[in-house]
Amino acid sequence: MEADDLPALHAYVHDLRMDLPAVVAGLTLPYSNGPIQGANTKVKFLKRQMYGRAAFPLLRQRIPLA
Repeated sequence: MEADDLPALHAYVHDLRMDLPAVVAGLTLPYSNGPIQGANTKVKFLKRQMYGRAAFPLLRQRIPLA
């Protein structure tokens, strides 16, 4: 890959090589942060949906209901 004249690709490959243990672990281990990311996305959606309508206390009430 280093023979190609693509600087963006060189930077990407360099970063992958620097984080190789993390990349291998992410592809081989059974753990996932998907459920946490899903909950975070839901909270962000509710926050955007309520923008300009109510304050934090109402958002705090709506999160468990969603």
